[in-house]
Amino acid sequence: MGSFCHLRSRCLLSQFGLPFVMHRQYSLDISAQLLRTQGYVNGQWINAPSTFPVLDPATGEEIANVADCGPAEAKLAVDAAYKAFYSWKHHTAKERSVLLRKWYDLLTLNKKDLAKLITFECGKPMKESLGEIAYAAGFLEWFSEEARRVYGDVVPSAAKDRKILLLKQPVGVASIITPWNFPSAMITRKVGAALAAGCTVVVKPAEDTPLSALALAELASQAGIPAGVFNVVPCSREKTPSVGTVLCTDPLVGKVSFTGSTATGKILLKHAADTVKRVSMELGGHAPFIVFDSADVDKAVTGAMNSKFRNSGQTCVCSNRFLVQSRIHDHFIEKLGKAMDAELRLGHGSDPNTTQGPLINVRASEKVEHQVMDAVSRGAKVLRGKRLDGSFHQPTLLADVTTDMLCTREETFGPLLPVIRFNTEEEALAIANASHVGLAGYFFSQDVSQIWRVAENLEVGMVGVNEGLLSTPEASFGGVKQSGLGREGSKYGIEEYLDVKYMCFGGLTP
Repeated sequence: MGSFCHLRSRCLLSQFGLPFVMHRQYSLDISAQLLRTQGYVNGQWINAPSTFPVLDPATGEEIANVADCGPAEAKLAVDAAYKAFYSWKHHTAKERSVLLRKWYDLLTLNKKDLAKLITFECGKPMKESLGEIAYAAGFLEWFSEEARRVYGDVVPSAAKDRKILLLKQPVGVASIITPWNFPSAMITRKVGAALAAGCTVVVKPAEDTPLSALALAELASQAGIPAGVFNVVPCSREKTPSVGTVLCTDPLVGKVSFTGSTATGKILLKHAADTVKRVSMELGGHAPFIVFDSADVDKAVTGAMNSKFRNSGQTCVCSNRFLVQSRIHDHFIEKLGKAMDAELRLGHGSDPNTTQGPLINVRASEKVEHQVMDAVSRGAKVLRGKRLDGSFHQPTLLADVTTDMLCTREETFGPLLPVIRFNTEEEALAIANASHVGLAGYFFSQDVSQIWRVAENLEVGMVGVNEGLLSTPEASFGGVKQSGLGREGSKYGIEEYLDVKYMCFGGLTP
């Protein structure tokens, strides 16, 4: 084991509501093999003409300098993936399954080091980072099994002298563009399905979190994934547009899979349109969280805490708008505030007492502050929470929130919990559905008839009923409206990387 980064800085830590400043050393101590800083193309570690820094969002300290790949390196990766595709697609389903399973085993074996990388480059508390590695490994395990279950069809023909067969074949090279908030799981959710289907991939990780992607590449190599099948081209924010253009426009690429903002997704869709590529997109969310009068308030509070404050509110499926029915409104807010006081602790993610790490950067913290100020200017009350130094923002609870406030009209991606009072089910659904996106939605009720009505009428791709956490490899993940195209995970995730070929076998003797 080698120690690579000893971070000494003035880091603000906090017990919720009781901030203080302390000096402490934080050390990233992981296996030398897993701290990779070069690009990974065609089974080789490659340099780029320049590098870019990766920072710990909790301290602002530099963790590493990573190869700043550009269009030339991206093109090399696409070419390598295209060449490798013509051998990888001929691996049997069982052979691909075995290799994915070996990759899964290596993720599990190295989970602590991989979790440390997430904590230092993303800011998550270690407990959550370990949870992400288990989640990431779960996709490799799931798709290692689904690789052997890609079934075609034999269709009854109207003619006696022919047979109709529908075959499933891999689409080719897939460009995988992933976000920083789940730097390992968003890769394996896409790549696991692609490799299981017989596709090869080029991954462009987020500029904030390339180390996790490169560690996955090292483990893929150790697992025996052939050269060119899995490629990683890290790059800085400045080079992201030019690299993204190559990955979305190169005619050798057959598929683009992206997770990120709706605005960026629209740009990539336009790029992919010129060569009519297959596209799947998991874009922005603005999840409603509804608590009806019949709800078990204690369970609703637990669900709200889980749904809102995981990864400091920086997940695509975090609840963004909290709607609470009038009769239990005050009771819910009182219990929620007490739970926030008792359970949430700010600090560096490597501290075992931390439940809330920093936001990914100062800009993210400023966005939360801006939404709070806008809400207060329109009549909302801050019951708990405030902006702190650097990338830290305390979990913040707002009351007297109305639908004209910015925090109810755009995604926050931070630890802000605004509560809107409503009177009727119809009113709640109208507010919940008044959005151009529809990724996830949550509600708490013990009325069975209401559960069916609301679940069917919420305009989202995923619904949590009396549950604040819903992601799992076995279930489909994706949204409606402008929250994206296609589905990931589940038995449907692999379909995104397959074409259906119709084969008409004629001239047979009846």
